Amino acid sequence: MRESWRWFGPNDPVSLADIRQTGATDIVSALHDVPIGEIWSREAIKSHKNLIEEHNSTMTPLRWTVVESIPVHEDIKLAAPGYERYIDNWIETLNNLAAEGIKTICYNFMPVIDWTRTDLKYQLPNGAFALRFDQDQFAAFDLFILQRDNAKNDYSQDEFVRAERVFDAMTDEDVTGLTQTIIAGLPGKMTDAYTLDDFRRALEHYALVDHARLRQNLFGFLGQVLPHAEKVSVVLAIHPDDPPWDMFGLPRVICTAEDLNKLFDALPSPANGITLCVGTYGSRPDNDLPQMAKDFAERIHFAHLRGVTRDPGEQRSFYEASHLDSDIDMVKVIRNLLENEVTLQREIYIRPDHGHLMMSDVSRASNPGYSAIGRMKGLAEIRGVTKAILALDAN
Repeated sequence: MRESWRWFGPNDPVSLADIRQTGATDIVSALHDVPIGEIWSREAIKSHKNLIEEHNSTMTPLRWTVVESIPVHEDIKLAAPGYERYIDNWIETLNNLAAEGIKTICYNFMPVIDWTRTDLKYQLPNGAFALRFDQDQFAAFDLFILQRDNAKNDYSQDEFVRAERVFDAMTDEDVTGLTQTIIAGLPGKMTDAYTLDDFRRALEHYALVDHARLRQNLFGFLGQVLPHAEKVSVVLAIHPDDPPWDMFGLPRVICTAEDLNKLFDALPSPANGITLCVGTYGSRPDNDLPQMAKDFAERIHFAHLRGVTRDPGEQRSFYEASHLDSDIDMVKVIRNLLENEVTLQREIYIRPDHGHLMMSDVSRASNPGYSAIGRMKGLAEIRGVTKAILALDAN
């Protein structure tokens, strides 16, 4: 497996020099300064690539090999009038990346919001901090802070009462913090940051968009993009919706193995693949991650290896656990990915995802989920499992 590391550019608190020391060889990055929907010029891509690779002749080489992500404009998701120009821009960006030798592209198709958490600093018993999604806090935001129209229809009476209890206990500071966490934009987010009023208006655009229509719009987008990807030997790796269920009355269509089967039945192109985000899919107890790693072997071009621990009662609530100590059998997932590599005779890009905030990183600036030490711990654990499996198989 190709060990990779996500890097957010020159302003990332974790530098390229730091990444070299982790032993990762491949960089996962994007042009975060380009407005959503605009073309990534070949010159800008080349400049970013040169920044990553400029010291390769004198130091341990790093290569920019995976894009995470090219944002998909909301007008494409809505199939709004004039959306075709944004697809054309996406295709031109794809071609420019391919011309610079970058041929694995992660993307997502989540409407309005991207990956969502309610707590960016949830303290674990060992003193480290993790990211957390709490369904009751989320419901409290939806019902009593955002006050979304008809939101009450999406919750049972028991869920409503629990959310009301959570909201009543919140201070003004709690309300502000929760609001910022959910809608102000997290690192790597492929949507804009919102005010509450902007967010309400963005949700209104999807009032008539159900699962079937959103899936149709995804298939329409890919139907235009995939032929170009095939021509330049680019593979697309769609990331699941995170968390993988409907939110704010919005449909989400990449949540389960069944969703992926629908995607590949409709668009069997060899360029049509997935990012196996183990933690995201694993947020649902009905997703069997070791089995998905087997079933979608030919489609997996990129993998995010992290685990989650779901709450015993409310299974939609979870925190991001240690990479090898969660509700997911990560050892089986890794074994199946390694077997895929042997069978298909190709390597898969993997990266440690969302490490814990721990040790000296607690007192340093870092992007939520993307501190150095926690991810390095995760990478070391993944590397250890990989080497152990390979050694056992060799004997």
